[in-house]
Amino acid sequence: MNELELKYGCNPNQKPSRIFMEDGQDLPITVLNGRPGYINLLDAFNSWQLVKELKAATGLPAATSFKHVSPAGAAVGLPLSETLKKIYFVDDYELTPLATAYVRARGADRMSSFGDFIALSDECDAATAKLINREVSDGVIAPGFSEEALEILRAKRKGTYCVIQIDPAYKPAPVEKKQVFGVTFEQGRNEINLNDDALFENIPTQNKELPAEARRDLVIALITLKYTQSNSVCYVKDGQAIGIGAGQQSRIHCTRLAGNKADIWWLRQHPKVMNLPFKEGIRRADRDNTIDVYISEEEHDDVLRDGAWQNFFTEQPEVLTLEEKKEWLKQLKGVALGSDAFFPFGDNIERAHKSGVEWIAEAGGSVRDDNVIATADKYNMTVAFTGVRLFHH
Repeated sequence: MNELELKYGCNPNQKPSRIFMEDGQDLPITVLNGRPGYINLLDAFNSWQLVKELKAATGLPAATSFKHVSPAGAAVGLPLSETLKKIYFVDDYELTPLATAYVRARGADRMSSFGDFIALSDECDAATAKLINREVSDGVIAPGFSEEALEILRAKRKGTYCVIQIDPAYKPAPVEKKQVFGVTFEQGRNEINLNDDALFENIPTQNKELPAEARRDLVIALITLKYTQSNSVCYVKDGQAIGIGAGQQSRIHCTRLAGNKADIWWLRQHPKVMNLPFKEGIRRADRDNTIDVYISEEEHDDVLRDGAWQNFFTEQPEVLTLEEKKEWLKQLKGVALGSDAFFPFGDNIERAHKSGVEWIAEAGGSVRDDNVIATADKYNMTVAFTGVRLFHH
């Protein structure tokens, strides 16, 4: 089959809609369940490329959670600490490496992942399918599905959940096209190898240390950015994205947005947050929303005022003060940061430092590189100028 008719395009008024192969070859996907839409497939194809590259670069199973053609999270299957198991709501699960990658990808920004499209680098096993089944999600793409996993996923959303199998051997043509306003654009595909030691050889900072784990995390950040709408910045720690800033016109806004998400990820591990006295039966999505409000400086009082806490908690929770949050955030260390283009000013480094960043990979080439380097040296950071831009539109 070389054509698939879709219900509609990006919006219901955009008809007709389809995907097809211009060369007459078969589509590289098989829809095993559900009816994917236009945006579902944009997410599916972008997310599949991301996890395929992560697996190739690290040798580990990889997963990503996509929303509106950008990742909300991406990760490889490194073991979880007991703390992370608890904040990801999987402390009572036995996890396979692939399931761990998915849990990490979903856990980076659980609010943004609500209603996501998932990509898995390996055959979906039952353990991963069971975790997907309990979350609000639109679909999943993978190179295969075990019989048990497929049975679980086919029952999701009253049988309408999108399950797509992709041919892992499929390789697109080296030149890609798209149309905008009736005009055809053509360019070479972005097939740059980001798992290349040469990308990390130009280190202009005084600190030139780049441990293997930091290099791995920088590669994960760069590969994630390759499939994130520009401008974009990605914070990574221990094999998973913890904050992604996408689609901002100003790079400092990307750095702030991603940094704020990284801060929330870290604050979720504060003892006061982990021990919030939730009532039995509160859904995970409602917990996520309540935790986000509890952590937020602006909205904190909304949970506690006028007895509103009684909707969620068995007793009134203690306030997490601004001072406590600042002290906790000081403990966040060992974070790697990637940028899809150069940092124009040192303000990006200042903001990154607040979220525990110690290693940075960015293109370099700004007229203010000296200011960026000097700011990084102030905090003893290691910065690699990759010479590579990763804009994605």
